[in-house]
Amino acid sequence: MRLGVHLVDAAFEGGPTATATTLAALGRACDDVGVAVLSLQDHVLRPSYLGHVGEPVLEGFTTLGFLAAHTRRVELQLIETAVTMRNPVLLAHTVATLDVLSGGRARLGIGAGWYEREHTALGLPFPPLRDRFELLDEALRVIRQVWAEGASRPVHPVPVMVGGTDERKALRLVARHADACHLFAGGDLGADWVAGRLASLRGHCEAEGTSYDAISKTLLWTDAVGPGFVDRMAELAAVGVDEVHLQARGPAPVPWVEGLADVVEALRIL
Repeated sequence: MRLGVHLVDAAFEGGPTATATTLAALGRACDDVGVAVLSLQDHVLRPSYLGHVGEPVLEGFTTLGFLAAHTRRVELQLIETAVTMRNPVLLAHTVATLDVLSGGRARLGIGAGWYEREHTALGLPFPPLRDRFELLDEALRVIRQVWAEGASRPVHPVPVMVGGTDERKALRLVARHADACHLFAGGDLGADWVAGRLASLRGHCEAEGTSYDAISKTLLWTDAVGPGFVDRMAELAAVGVDEVHLQARGPAPVPWVEGLADVVEALRIL
């Protein structure tokens, strides 16, 4: 099982003037301990479930571009871009540029979007969920076409992760277009719940004529890394999960990542 780090806070020790040095050190720490993927959110307004909405928020792709210059091995992505927030042609161009600048380490994470308050604040339409899934279907086709035929070409086949747990819509689009799904687990949601979603994904793959086995099964772990964590990961690995993302919280993410070396090794053998 691969380990990802998902950075959700930007109020670092030392304030805004320490942001660049903290991010550079974070990227080096991820490389050093063997973190496979370093990701950020794609928001302008901080989601309320993360705490105070007035805390700083970093622009995602700008930050990934900075991290590309301060990392060597870790893959870079957002989890995940809302299809309603970015024009798909510009999104394809942005991700391709990140892939070129990082030497082939970009990944695309995209979903139907959920944060209506953010859309209202930005003056963006927030269509019904059914319409957002239709937009996502179209955007995924456009992005693949731009990469294949346009001037914005990545240097390697960029893995596409489609986020969402909706069994009828989101997982069908994973089966149709994606290299990875992205679920979540923690609290009362464990291996049985994930297994049910993956069974739905397998059914969609059969209907779409695509390979279930070729799709990476990733998830965001919503709990802390505490006693029994590796056992919980073993349960998830047993139902097919091959990559888990942990949330880096608080003002000092670097020592927290440095403390993950044993976890990376424990997960590698699952």
